[in-house]
Amino acid sequence: MKPGGRDEDVGSERTCIATGAKGPPEAMLRFALAPDGSVVPDIRRKLPGRGVWTSLNVEAVRRAAAKGGFARAFRAKVEAPADLAGAVDGLLERDALQSLAMANKAGLVVAGAFKVDSAIESGDVAALVEASDGAADGVAKRWQALRRRLGERAATVPRINLFSSPQLGLALGKANVIHAALKSGAATSAFMARAERLRRFRTDAVDETSKTGGAEASPGGEGGHRQADDSAARPTD
Repeated sequence: MKPGGRDEDVGSERTCIATGAKGPPEAMLRFALAPDGSVVPDIRRKLPGRGVWTSLNVEAVRRAAAKGGFARAFRAKVEAPADLAGAVDGLLERDALQSLAMANKAGLVVAGAFKVDSAIESGDVAALVEASDGAADGVAKRWQALRRRLGERAATVPRINLFSSPQLGLALGKANVIHAALKSGAATSAFMARAERLRRFRTDAVDETSKTGGAEASPGGEGGHRQADDSAARPTD
């Protein structure tokens, strides 16, 4: 990264270089510039040097990479890989799975249908994790058990299905993990926050109604998305 360390944080909001949407740093994605001029995702917001930001969704990253947003924001000739959005997805996914492994080491995770059913019956469930490639009937059974135990409060229990069975097995050190439950604790909260960032990145739409510099963004982009003028969307890190 460029010498001199991180720029000072100025203010509490950052501006997406693709859409002009504004948000706090924790709700955005930061990118740094490597010495070779390549754009590097900085999902933990710790890399040195000046950073630029996009909204926390895959389409914003794709748009910034495809339309020269990083070059304009960095005011330099930069290389944004065509698969930058995929790289971000992989980093967010790995970050969430590592956090799940930490929660498991803290003794906050139980895996397997029988153990998950027991946790549900005890009422000590902060979140359910279901393999994305698991059978629908097993998922429905756990959900029905949760509703019987908690009633309307069951709807407040997060149900996370972002990871495949092999991914869950690797994180938890077990084979064929389809169902897991997490107990309340700091490590569980950390995992849930990282899983939510991954979910938002994959599913949230580009903000079409943001205002930048006091003026409404101009219509543009595919599908009628609004896109702010790039000169007004350069962020400060």
